[in-house]
Amino acid sequence: MEYVEICISLLSLVLFSYLFRSKNGLPTNWPLLGMLPALLKNVHRIHDYFIQVMEISDLTFLFKGPWFTNMYLLATVDPANVHHVMSKNFVNYPKGSKLNEILDVLGDGIFNTDYQVWQYHRKMAQSFLGHPKFHSFLVNKTWDKVQNGLIPVLDHVSQNSIDVDLQDLFARFTFDTICTIVMDYDPRSLSVDFPCLPSSKALDDVEEVIFYRHVVPSCVWKFQRWLDIGQEKKYRKAWKTLDNFIYKCISMKREQSSNKLKQKEDDDDKVSADLLTLYMIQDENHNTPSGNQGDKFLRDTILNFFVAGRDTTSATLSWFFYLLSKNPRVISMIKKELENITINRTNFKEVSSKLVYLHGALCEALRLYPPVVFEAKSPVESDMLPSGHHVNPNMQIILDMYAMGRMKSIWGNDCDEFKPERWISEQGKIRHEPSYKFIAFNAGPRTCLGKDMAFTQMKIIATTIIQNYVIQVVEEHPVIPNISIILHMKYGFKVRIRRSR
Repeated sequence: MEYVEICISLLSLVLFSYLFRSKNGLPTNWPLLGMLPALLKNVHRIHDYFIQVMEISDLTFLFKGPWFTNMYLLATVDPANVHHVMSKNFVNYPKGSKLNEILDVLGDGIFNTDYQVWQYHRKMAQSFLGHPKFHSFLVNKTWDKVQNGLIPVLDHVSQNSIDVDLQDLFARFTFDTICTIVMDYDPRSLSVDFPCLPSSKALDDVEEVIFYRHVVPSCVWKFQRWLDIGQEKKYRKAWKTLDNFIYKCISMKREQSSNKLKQKEDDDDKVSADLLTLYMIQDENHNTPSGNQGDKFLRDTILNFFVAGRDTTSATLSWFFYLLSKNPRVISMIKKELENITINRTNFKEVSSKLVYLHGALCEALRLYPPVVFEAKSPVESDMLPSGHHVNPNMQIILDMYAMGRMKSIWGNDCDEFKPERWISEQGKIRHEPSYKFIAFNAGPRTCLGKDMAFTQMKIIATTIIQNYVIQVVEEHPVIPNISIILHMKYGFKVRIRRSR
C-alpha cells in the first residue's frame, strides 16, 4: 500500500510539472514559487539565459517571483523602453529605496543616490573632470603608471617566462590610477612582486554578493545577513576591509591637508588637487547637502569612484585583449593604423583622434562585454512603456546591457561577431550610435561623465601593449563571465607575454 502511495505521488508530481511547464521556452510560472526555480537553475549561465529569454519574449519580459515576496522584475532590452526610462521620463525612474537597500555598501555615493545628493555629486564630478587642465593631468598620471608600473611588470614576466593574469594586472593598474586621481595616493599594487591588496579583493566580493541579492528574494538574503552566514558573511567582511582602507586614506589626507585646506575654491587649482581634497573643502565650508557631512559621506564618495574608475576600465581592457586573441585580423588592422604614429604623453590628445580603428575596436568590446551588466530602476508612479507594458512602484525595471548588445533585432544578424568596422562610417570617422542602443556608458542625465577618461586610459594602455608586446592566451584556460554586477572573467585571463621583435 505504501508503495502504491509513493507511485501515485510521483505520478502526480510529473503530471503537475507537465501541466504547469512553460510551452514557449520562457520561465515557468509555478504556483507559490513563481519563476524563481528557472532563475536559480540558470544562475550559473545567467547572461546567456537572459539573451535567450529576451529573444523569445520580443525584448521585454515580466519575471514573477514567489507569491509571498512581491518580487516583480520587468527585464527589457528594447531601445524604445531604455530611452523612455533613462531619458524621456527620467524623473519617474530613480534608483529607488529597494536598490538603495541592495547597494547599501555604496552609501550616499553617486551610484546609489537620487535627486539633491546625486545632483551634488554630479556637479562636483563635472567641475573636476571637465576642468580644462584635467585631460593633460590624466594623461600624465596614466603615462607615469605605464612607465613605472605596467612596462616593468610586462618586461619582468616576459623575460622570466611567467604566466600572468592580465585581468588582475589591469585591475591593479586602474586601482592605482583611480586612487591617485581621487586621493593623491598610489597603493603601488602594480609591481613585479604583485603585492596582496585586500581592499581590491574586497571590492570583487562585494560586487558578487550584490548580484546575488538581485536574484534571490530579499527575505532570503536579509535572513542570511541576520544569521551572518553564506554570501552575507562574505559581504560584511569585505565591507569592513573597504572601510578600513578608505577611512585610513581619509585620515592620512586630513593630516596632510590640515594646514593647507583653503577657505574658498580656487578654480585654477581644482585639477592640481585630488577629488577627495575638493570634497573636503566643500565639507569644511558647509556646502554639502544637508545630512551628508563628515567622513562617512567622504567614504561613500570614494568607494563609488573606486567602482567607476577601477572595474569598468579594467574589465573592458580584459575582454578587449581576449577578443583580439580570437581575431588576429583586428590586431593587424590596429597595428597598421599605428605604423606611422609615434605616441607619447605630449602629443596624445592630438594623435588620439587618428586612432579610429582602435576606437571602433574598443566600442565593439564594450558592446559585446559591457563592464556593468545591468541597470535597475523603480518607477515612482505607474507608467506605460513604449512596448505596451504597464509598470508600477512595486516593480523593478532591469535593463540588461549584456543581452542588449547581442540582439539581432538591434545589431543585425552578425551581432555575435567582433567587427570594429560597424563603428566606422564610409568617411572613415567614428559612427555615432544613440546611447539608448549602445548603453555601455549609461544614457540620459546619468550618462557616465568618465567616458572620455576611460577611452583615454584604454588607448594609452592598448597602444603600449600592441606596439611592444605579443600576448598569447594560455592553452585550455577557461574564459567565461563571472556572476557579478561587473563583468569580470570568472577565472581571470591567463596569458604569456613576450616583447615584439
